[in-house]
Formats: sequence, structure tokens, C-alpha cells
Amino acid sequence: MVRGGWEGHRPVEATEMFLPFLEDSGYAVRVEESTEVYADADEMARTDLVVQCVTMSEITAEELAGLIAAVEAGTGFTGWHGGIADSFRASSDYLHLVGGQFATHPGKEPCERQGGQEDNYLPYTVNITALGREHPITAGVEDFDLVTEQYWVLHDDLVDVLATTTHPVRPWHPWHRPVTSPAIWTRQWGAGRIVVTTPGHGLDVLEHPSVRTIITRGMTWATRTVSE
Repeated sequence: MVRGGWEGHRPVEATEMFLPFLEDSGYAVRVEESTEVYADADEMARTDLVVQCVTMSEITAEELAGLIAAVEAGTGFTGWHGGIADSFRASSDYLHLVGGQFATHPGKEPCERQGGQEDNYLPYTVNITALGREHPITAGVEDFDLVTEQYWVLHDDLVDVLATTTHPVRPWHPWHRPVTSPAIWTRQWGAGRIVVTTPGHGLDVLEHPSVRTIITRGMTWATRTVSE
């Protein structure tokens, strides 16, 4: 479990929420407060799953190369919200690994904004795709509604989208038709599995039953298996 970066996403408190699940599921959990561990080839080779919660921040070339090599060799990689989808903005190689990058979270009407994070909290729906209704991570999860940051994501075609969210047209925004972004996706990278869940801005969102189910199932699904 690797955490750090922007404190607004509460990386310590957010990751602590999932430690009991991992330990109860039989994982031996190592918590790291920086990405330095990614450059430790021996440790990464022994790691079956990386849960990352590092928003923005920076990563060295050696650390990123170690993470990529580990995933290609079968280490699973997962996380939520900015901790995985808005990490290391200066690194195109990280973006290439993950397959999608936070671009923005549209905000409220300007006259309603008060200067806090709540300015970007909007009601929206997470829609499970046809693939998602059959996938182990999201099977049985119905479409659900949230009031929080709605991520607009730039992505490529190598992601398998399990859920989407649609940004509507509002008078104060410059786009002219609804825009649909992936909200939950998986990605196969070498022998490794990647899972990205974009909801998760606050602890209350991580406590939402559907969000928590998806994140914990994603951890299990992404984990390296014996057959790999």
C-alpha cells in the first residue's frame, strides 16, 4: 500500500479504511509513505498487489521503471480517484501504464461557488456497462448516484470500461454536448492487471456500499494469482 501526495484526498485515512479488508483476506500488508519502494526490484517482485493513493506528486524515473516492470511481470495495481488517476502529472509513461488521466471535475454554477472543495460537488450517476454487468468486479452492482467530484477522464482504447459517467451540458460550461467518461476500468498490462475506480474524493464516498464493493473486489481481481 503506497500513499502520499496531496493531503486533500486524505491518503492515510483513506487507505486505513481498507487495511482490515486486506488483512482479513489473508494479505500481508506493507504500508509505504512514498514511492521509493517502486525502485526496489526485489521487494516489487515479491509484491502481488500495489494499492496506490498518491495524488499529483512526482515520481523518479527509477521508481516508475520499477513499477512498470513489476506490473508487466504480474503485480496487480489498483487505486481510486486522484490516488491513481491523477498521479504524477508530468509523467507520460505513467499515463501510458494506467490508460486514463483526470482532466477536470466540472463545478457548480459560478454564483453558487464559495471557494471550497464543495464547489466541485455535483450529483451524478455511475452507469454500469454491459461488460461491467458480467465482470467479477461489478457484477450485481446496479447504477448508483453520488454527490461528489465527477471525474472527466482522458483515456485510450486499451481500457475495459466497467462503468461510465456522463457530464451534462450546463449553461456555464463551454462544451456543447454531453460527454461520457469511464468511471471504472480495468487494463491488462503484460502479465499484470490494473483497476481504476474514479469515485473516492472523500471518506464518505469510500464508505458508499457500491464504491467500497467495487474497490475491494478490484483489489482481489487485480492481485497476482499462482497461475501467473
